[in-house]
Amino acid sequence: QVQLVQSGGGLVQPGGSLRLSCAASVSIFTINAMGWFRQAPGKERELVATITSGGSTNYANSVKGRFTISRDNAKNTVALQMNSLKPEDTAVYYCKTYYHGYDYWGQGTQVTVSS
Repeated sequence: QVQLVQSGGGLVQPGGSLRLSCAASVSIFTINAMGWFRQAPGKERELVATITSGGSTNYANSVKGRFTISRDNAKNTVALQMNSLKPEDTAVYYCKTYYHGYDYWGQGTQVTVSS
């Protein structure tokens, strides 16, 4: 079983930056893919970014060039650096991993982009 504990998030003005972090209760060294998803009010949960154990990344078109996903295998953490934030980035953000046949999700973190 894996616990994913998220930190970061909050309220920021348009154009601002936030950093989300996700700490895993197990070593992520052997976990291939970890990712971030988000869910805005009234919308389905959507993929934001993923990163493999080899460091390959994938981003939703809506965040390319603004968000950066990274992982620190030594600290068992995955981070999402969000720059140039827009009101449409407002959502609850979740980290996710797939481990030994199961999906595991973080508790969710609210990100609100508003002036």
